[in-house]
Amino acid sequence: MPELNPQATKLNEAIQHSSAVIFNLLSERGREIFFPHAGILGQTAEAKGKELNATIGMACNDNGSIMCLDCMSGEISIDDELVFPYASSFGSKKLRESWQKKIVSKNPTIEQSNISMPVVTSALTHGLNVVGYLFMDANTEIIMPEPYWGNYNLTFNITFGSKIITFPLFKDGKFNIKGLREKLNAGGPKKVILLNFPNNPSGYTPTNEETKAIVNAVSEYSKKQNVIVISDDAYFGLVYEPGVSEESIFSKFYKLSENILAVKIDGITKEDYAWGLRVGFVTFGCKNGSPELYNALEDKAAGAVRATISNVSHLSQSLILQAFDKEKYEEEKTERKKILRSRYEEIKKVISDNPQYEKYFKPLPYNSGYFMCLALSGKLDAEEIRKHLLESYDTGIIAVNNYLRIAYSSLAQKKLKDVFNNIYLACQDKEK
Repeated sequence: MPELNPQATKLNEAIQHSSAVIFNLLSERGREIFFPHAGILGQTAEAKGKELNATIGMACNDNGSIMCLDCMSGEISIDDELVFPYASSFGSKKLRESWQKKIVSKNPTIEQSNISMPVVTSALTHGLNVVGYLFMDANTEIIMPEPYWGNYNLTFNITFGSKIITFPLFKDGKFNIKGLREKLNAGGPKKVILLNFPNNPSGYTPTNEETKAIVNAVSEYSKKQNVIVISDDAYFGLVYEPGVSEESIFSKFYKLSENILAVKIDGITKEDYAWGLRVGFVTFGCKNGSPELYNALEDKAAGAVRATISNVSHLSQSLILQAFDKEKYEEEKTERKKILRSRYEEIKKVISDNPQYEKYFKPLPYNSGYFMCLALSGKLDAEEIRKHLLESYDTGIIAVNNYLRIAYSSLAQKKLKDVFNNIYLACQDKEK
């Protein structure tokens, strides 16, 4: 291991002083990374406000305002200074503060003083990458339910050489607590648990009782080994059934034990229907987490942002901040959720009204999010059915392992019946 930069050493000492557990959870990269306060960025910050400031690597007009092209600025109603200059690698301070408050308002059991300030990432995928940068080595095992989002393979296996360890998401139609316990107690090196609820691709969120069982299983494990629990909250808030946990599971772990580091990865992508803006957040929580600890983790996360993308789009951050201040922001979000819920309810009705479907497929448990999955019967092959639907029924769905994933989020309610009927006919064709 190369000699550490003094700034990295200082952060490591701050983390180790606050929590030896979290220091030991850092990856080799995580120990090496730092935010370069003492470099160009630090020197630029020190010169801010000076009459003669030749530190900034941006072009300015003679009056000191940001230089930009009218053909772009003329299309945007936001002030040029909130669009064209570089944003901080930590993200907009106002946006970070606002998002932290929203985390607390949407998860009432979370105490704002006991979590870090969110660090802005280029949406969820980059947030996962930042967390991988800080905590995952080649020997790190990441435990997660299956089926899971395929991009985890690129993000963790390919990028960091970590090993994804899976267990079936369901057992007897419920969350597979036994499978989680078995993987936790299998021994081996440092472990990370990744929980994505509502789950992509199944569209499932644990019930309140299942959530308690998950927390108990991890709590028991943490008494003998330290663990990181990552909450991938990409579809947070889109829950359609009573008795299903409406808070992020992060809220159960963020101060559960000093041996658990909880990490919340979320963003505006699905929560605010803004897929192309690419704004996400990474937030840390640990029992007795001190400001010193959180500041050091934020610095390391911002260092990883700086090292990979430099900073997130200033325009995107300003757009979402502007939306937060609009009177109709919450009302419009509620309206969109109602549309998704109506599509979810339509699928339930279609499946209930067509018992003949059971000959070829049955739904995995689903109650939230954008998706639902069908488990095929007998020797039917998901990829074959997918291709046959494209070629013969003008219908596109996704094959995940041997499940069929239907993104009802992307189709009008009136078209959903046709999707399931076409799947039925395609299965019927392939049976012949």
